[in-house]
Amino acid sequence: MCKLRQLPFSFSPTAYALGCYFSPETEWRIASGRRGESEMVKQQRLRSSSAEAVGWGAVALLWATALVVPCFAADPYAYFDWDVTYITASPLGVPQQLIAISNQFPGPVMNVTTNWNVVVNVLNSLDEPLLITWDGIQQRKNCWQDGVLGTNCPIPPGWNWTYQFQVKDQIGSYFYFPSLGLHRAAGGYGGITVNNRDVIAVPFGKPDGDFTLFIGDWYIRNHTDLRQALDDGKDLGMPDGVLMNGKGPYRYNTTLVPDGIDHETVNVEPGNLIPKEVAFLEAGKTYRFRVHNVGTSTSLNFRIQNHNMILVETEGTYTAQQNFTNLDIHVGQSYSFLVTMDQNASSDYYIVASARFVNESLWTRVTGVAILHYSNSGGKASGPLPDPPNDFYDKTFSMNQAKSVRMNVSAGAARPNPQGSFRYGSINVTQVYVLRNMPPVTINGKRRTTLNGISYSNPDTPLRLADQYNKEGVYTLDFPTRPLDRPPRNGTSVINGTYKGFMEIIFQNNDTTVQTYHMDGYAFFVAGMDYGEWTEDSRGTYNKWDGVSRCTTQVFPGAWTAVLVSLDNVGFWNVRVENLDTRYLGQELYLRVVNPEDHSNKTEMSMPDNVLYCGLLRNMQTFNLPTMQAADTSWLSNFVFFYHICRRLAVHFNVDFGLYCYFL
Repeated sequence: MCKLRQLPFSFSPTAYALGCYFSPETEWRIASGRRGESEMVKQQRLRSSSAEAVGWGAVALLWATALVVPCFAADPYAYFDWDVTYITASPLGVPQQLIAISNQFPGPVMNVTTNWNVVVNVLNSLDEPLLITWDGIQQRKNCWQDGVLGTNCPIPPGWNWTYQFQVKDQIGSYFYFPSLGLHRAAGGYGGITVNNRDVIAVPFGKPDGDFTLFIGDWYIRNHTDLRQALDDGKDLGMPDGVLMNGKGPYRYNTTLVPDGIDHETVNVEPGNLIPKEVAFLEAGKTYRFRVHNVGTSTSLNFRIQNHNMILVETEGTYTAQQNFTNLDIHVGQSYSFLVTMDQNASSDYYIVASARFVNESLWTRVTGVAILHYSNSGGKASGPLPDPPNDFYDKTFSMNQAKSVRMNVSAGAARPNPQGSFRYGSINVTQVYVLRNMPPVTINGKRRTTLNGISYSNPDTPLRLADQYNKEGVYTLDFPTRPLDRPPRNGTSVINGTYKGFMEIIFQNNDTTVQTYHMDGYAFFVAGMDYGEWTEDSRGTYNKWDGVSRCTTQVFPGAWTAVLVSLDNVGFWNVRVENLDTRYLGQELYLRVVNPEDHSNKTEMSMPDNVLYCGLLRNMQTFNLPTMQAADTSWLSNFVFFYHICRRLAVHFNVDFGLYCYFL
């Protein structure tokens, strides 16, 4: 049975959608069609005192009634309770302030399965407003949960807020991160693994284990200092290093790497892979490595010394399987590889992530190094690191590598039908947008970045809330379809997408650094990329058959990337560069997709009961219940608790709210 948490308890509108709340340290998975509890929860339940139940009998009875609703839902639920806090750590040997999830850096990996419902209660213990976004999770019909400023008011310091979303028709490797300011540059990120349902065949044998690895450039400066530098019109400069799972480099070079830095180790020994800081592998077996570039702005080349990496999936799409000895992973991108432990155990092996498209002689320190350790290893890794690609005179190497990543058209993913059954190359395009970014410009005396000459400015009122309450003047639907010859300006200009239309977007990068673009709410097909200016004739080079479907794509400097996307997901969706510095300065926009014929909320979920209000709607924010201490037994908290549960039950059973609550 579902166990009640001890009352009084930490309550925000957590109960708003589910009617049951669980202990914060417990991740619940409730099987479809039956009640379920973990062994840990069972022991907690057995230890619960009878006095607790008696003391809160009336409320517990109502709460138990509420449990009937979610525990028999069609798809399972996974519950998480997070406290987002600052911690002090020294990943590069210098103490600094980091953002942790429940005292973990990186944050915990959310391990769920296709179609599961995910509920995350987030307490903001920072001294700044907070939002968390779920990079790659499409939030079908539910942009209310996307965790960006276009859809959500920030969670104020000391408040908590509950996200609820479904990983509908998705599989694959993703990550979450705090989306405001430069929070991700201080941490706060973690993984999202969406497993296949058992009824769907996977296009490779079951790995002997699964390991998540976060790589990313890192600054010793606080994220507020980085923000101030950008506000002052400065570049962030060269990063101080690269972290791998929140740790600094192995001391492969006594000159470049100071002593005393903790590094990541992957151990190869008998036993299953354990999702902890140190992963345990077994020689001769094959493991899945899910690698995410969660850095600020640096593309990284990833490689494992003397080991082949078979690419099998990227951001929810199974790929045509091919061997790589190294792969460029750009900011915001996620890949998963199969790696077989088939090497001689005479010594440990390097796992390397090094900076790309920079002066390598100056950027040597911007290299992450972890260790792959066999249980019978004969010694420590030594000698030079495995070489990165030697393409100084061949600028097409990385682009050709990217073009080689293609979709496995015969494999099923979240559904049994083959991925290639959606013939994107034969669909008529209904809208075309060429989005051009340039080097930073000065607008009103401030350094800004732009798309088609517009530097995005976040309004005080989220776009979706403004639409909900018919607040005019918050944004405009006049984003240009092509770059215009006019002075750059600040603005909140939105693309008006046609529901069930098919959009072609060309990202034209006229800057000098790699830009990676991400689209919330969708996966797009990467149809083509090349150097130079895109023209109408460029369509003749498109891959119209097995272009990979993903949510984040690289655009090389002086080059373009074209993507195709079916606009079947109603809402406001963020289209952004994943490079944190250029995004902070305005290189993003929103895509608005509305179904004008939907008058009964069939293509978009209703606004959640626990929505936060701000900006033009701030007066509607009547109350919020921050986490209460155990001694707080105020009548108000109990009344509000009763109110929320009673309201949810009345809606569920389609009965009169007042009459139903009176009888309860």
